Amino acid sequence: MKIDFTTDEGIGTRATLGVIVLETDETLEPEFARMMDLAGVALYHSRIPMVPEIRPDTLARMEQDLPASARLMPSSLRFDAIGFGCTSASTVIGSANVARAIESVCAGARVTDPLAAIIAACRHLGVKKLGFVTPYIPEVSAGMRGKLEEAGFEIAGFGSFEEGDDRVVARISEASIAAAVERVAGQAPCDAVVVSCTNLRCLNVIPAVEKRIGVPVVSSNLALGWHMLHLAGIRDSRPELGRLFS
Repeated sequence: MKIDFTTDEGIGTRATLGVIVLETDETLEPEFARMMDLAGVALYHSRIPMVPEIRPDTLARMEQDLPASARLMPSSLRFDAIGFGCTSASTVIGSANVARAIESVCAGARVTDPLAAIIAACRHLGVKKLGFVTPYIPEVSAGMRGKLEEAGFEIAGFGSFEEGDDRVVARISEASIAAAVERVAGQAPCDAVVVSCTNLRCLNVIPAVEKRIGVPVVSSNLALGWHMLHLAGIRDSRPELGRLFS
C-alpha cells in the first residue's frame, strides 16, 4: 500500500544555521544545543580535521579543509548563516579568508567565526576595555590579543591557562574558568571579560560570574551563537544566557 503524504517548510522556518566544529572540540555542540533551542531554528553541524596540538602552524592548515567541511552540510538547504567554530584558527587564518573559503561552497550564507563574533558582540554591548582570558600558549594568545587591539579594544587585564593540548582544554573545570574570569576582572577596571576558545565550558557559569563581577562575560561560543542568530535575523531575548542575549 502506498501512503499519501504532505510536505511543509521543514524545521528551519525562521532560520537555517550551520556550524563547522573542530574534530577535537567537545564543548561547542552541547553549548549550541542550548543556545539554538528556539522554535523554527534548525542547526546543522559539520566537522573539520584538527590535531590536538594548538599551534599557529596546525591552526593554519584548516584553511584548506574549510570548503570540504562546508560541502558536507545538507545541499538541499539554503543556509542563513554558517559559523566556523575555532577562535584561534580564525585569528591565524583571518576572518575574511574563513568567509571566502566557506562562501566558495555555500554561496549566499552569511559567514562568521568566533573572532569576528566577539568583535561584533563587544561593539553591540558598547564595551571598550576588556579583560581577556585564554587557554592558549603565549604565541597564540598574543595573536588574538593583537586582533582585538586592532579592532579598537583595550586589553585591561589578561590571563591564560597556557595549555597547548585541546583534549586538556576540554577538561578545564567550570570552577577554574569562573575563577580565572574573576581574577582577570580584578586586575584592572574593564567593561567586559572575553573568554576565548570554543572548547572551554563557559555557558553554565556566565550568568553567575556576571553578577559577581558586574560586567558582561563574552565567551567564544556565546558570541558565535549570538552572532549567527543575529545575522539570520533572530533577536529573541534570552537573559538566562547572560547579558549578551538580554
